[in-house]
Amino acid sequence: MITKRIIPCLDVKNGRVVKGINFSGLTDVSSPVELAKYYSDNGADELVFYDITASSENRKLFTDILRQVAKCIFIPLTVGGGIDSIADFDRVLKCGADKVSVNSGAIKNPGLIGEAALKYGNQCVVLSVDIKRVNGKLTVFSKGGRENTGMDAIQWIKNCVSQGVGEVVVNSIDTDGVKKGFDLEMLEAVCNAVNVPVIASGGAGSTNDFTRLFKCLPQVDAGLAASIFHFGEVKIKDLKSELQKNGIIVR
Repeated sequence: MITKRIIPCLDVKNGRVVKGINFSGLTDVSSPVELAKYYSDNGADELVFYDITASSENRKLFTDILRQVAKCIFIPLTVGGGIDSIADFDRVLKCGADKVSVNSGAIKNPGLIGEAALKYGNQCVVLSVDIKRVNGKLTVFSKGGRENTGMDAIQWIKNCVSQGVGEVVVNSIDTDGVKKGFDLEMLEAVCNAVNVPVIASGGAGSTNDFTRLFKCLPQVDAGLAASIFHFGEVKIKDLKSELQKNGIIVR
């Protein structure tokens, strides 16, 4: 079994980490720099930094805060939010990102993925997909979950992987912040469709949710969460200890 990764997510708005439920009702949490350093020092395998309103506000990602975050951590950093061009890839990589996450930018410009993969390598290009069920169909949403694209999520993911995406973050809007567990049905559909690493996001409420995720879907590579880590409900070292007890290999 491949070693499973545990990844905290920093959703950043106006320079502060925020968290909501079903992508809305955002509340202030902490400084992204302080929180990033805490996770780097306390067992996180990677860190994801999303500037969550960059796309909807039609602006570039906050690079000053990103530079501060990159300087204080010693784990891989994935960055997303307002990534619309190769110039945006270049900018965030120069600020210290290891991988770049595309979402709305790839929907607007599907050629961006192939161009970025060619220039920086597949391992650098992460597809973040915000998915919600609409009339029972897994549907892609853009602009931080605000806009229904009408696109079939599984077909979109398959297309993007064929263009050069090296990793897929599956964000379930239906389970986001609800803390009732990951969306296993959605994740299984994605895992069955592609052969690149899949990261589960949305719904973690306890250590048991991570155990269930990796037991039910061993093909999932990583579990991503925000509020349960931010508010100290689950400590990463305790989570990893529990996973090991259940025969799940972690770093």
